[in-house]
Amino acid sequence: MRRAFGVLVALVALGAVVVQSSSAHSHSSSRTVLEFDTMAPVVEPFTGSAHPVRGTSGGGVPWELDHASGELRSDGRLEIKVRGLVLARRAPVPPAGQGTNPVPQFRARVNCLTPAAPDQGVNIDTAAVPASPQGDARIKTEIALPKPCIAPIVFVTSPTGAWFAATGR
Repeated sequence: MRRAFGVLVALVALGAVVVQSSSAHSHSSSRTVLEFDTMAPVVEPFTGSAHPVRGTSGGGVPWELDHASGELRSDGRLEIKVRGLVLARRAPVPPAGQGTNPVPQFRARVNCLTPAAPDQGVNIDTAAVPASPQGDARIKTEIALPKPCIAPIVFVTSPTGAWFAATGR
């Protein structure tokens, strides 16, 4: 009886290890598609609609950014942290608006080139998240990435889709 109990305990322990291992494996099958620790704020000539980036127009005036980081995973998990994403402290931004964020919400937009859209790519937008007047926000969500997702660009945008910051430097 003691031996049977020992075998049962060993089997339960082995089962727990297998379940834990398979759950870790499914999570680890997601790979990093893009990881960044900087973004470029929108500046001239990308402000407005004259020079859109992959079909996405820039905010109407220049912006600046203290810090940004993020990660896009192959399973669509997306996380972005921005600090100090505010209107530029220079003309043509009116002096009263310089250094502030007048937009109460930011979104993320991921653009992927695909075989069906090899020039402009396809855009996937997230839901809007709160953004502070100091330009701080965190976007943590999951999106449906196209397969393949070639040369992704991640944008931080207004709720209407004008970009304020994009992956790059």
